[in-house]
Amino acid sequence: MTELTMGKALNAGLARALADDDRVVVMGEDIGTLGGVFRITDGLQSRFGAQRVVDTPLAESAIVGTAVGLAFRGFRPVVEIQFDGFVYPAFDQIVCQVAKLHYRTRGAVRMPITIRIPWAGGVGAAEHHSESPEAYFVHTAGLRVVAVSNPQDAYTMLRQAIASDDPVVFFEPKRLYHAKGEVDLDADIADAAPMGVARVARPGTDVTLVTYGAQVQVALDAATAAEDEGVSIEVIDLRSLSPVDYRTVTASVRATGRLVVAHEAAREAGVGAEIVASIAEQCFEYLEAAPQRVTGFDIPYPPAKLERHHLPDLDRMLDAVDRVLGRGHRAEVDA
Repeated sequence: MTELTMGKALNAGLARALADDDRVVVMGEDIGTLGGVFRITDGLQSRFGAQRVVDTPLAESAIVGTAVGLAFRGFRPVVEIQFDGFVYPAFDQIVCQVAKLHYRTRGAVRMPITIRIPWAGGVGAAEHHSESPEAYFVHTAGLRVVAVSNPQDAYTMLRQAIASDDPVVFFEPKRLYHAKGEVDLDADIADAAPMGVARVARPGTDVTLVTYGAQVQVALDAATAAEDEGVSIEVIDLRSLSPVDYRTVTASVRATGRLVVAHEAAREAGVGAEIVASIAEQCFEYLEAAPQRVTGFDIPYPPAKLERHHLPDLDRMLDAVDRVLGRGHRAEVDA
């Protein structure tokens, strides 16, 4: 085991994929000579050459469109969208080409494209540099959507995404790039948990708290705080947002009888809404209270000095836990 930051783990995952398969090509803005804005691709171009680690023009639609052409020719492109808010110019390519070509060709064409997106808030970034667009892609049939929360998953799941024949939108919480953890660099991705399987990050008996990305650590902190009050919270890290591992989530809710879902994205039509609806369908007779959502507000992402009010925090999670336990009053939300 080696202690790495998430950024270094992602770098190691890319390097391993490039070394293992000559068909892997990494593309993006400033990823070569500079090593990327977050230095995730640092050193890869000097090691693997400019034909496999490609500095592209500032044109997200062209980057993803080129990846589509490469996939047609048998390559396995990995594209970096420099910031989450920059993905929208490539939206047409992703939802109309990347997501649909396998279906449109009746399985004759595969789109083994991995789209890496530094994602979400918590770093005090400028406008368009902190977004949570995951619901757009979860709603799009034909895409796998995953979000990592720790260095080991960053390393393993990135390799799994690149090896997958399906297109994968790979969300990396930028505020965790410097978070450290132990990573098994010799892990065989065939033996690791599949990227579509959720992880029970902390077992518990009273409340199920489901989240993903950077919110996993907030949820774990909330579970620690609740323990002091005699409340046992089971924290589930979804890892995969499409498809969702409902087997793990429903098993937990049927045991605890209570559900809280948290994410940084807006509340309206968010991933949390879909999870709550699905759990209500599958676990209605087990629920002891109405499920609760803890989310960002339905507003444009706020300026850096205000983002701490927008992002779900420990207190908001514990308030939702109190509500499902019948220990608090549900706040009126009209965001």
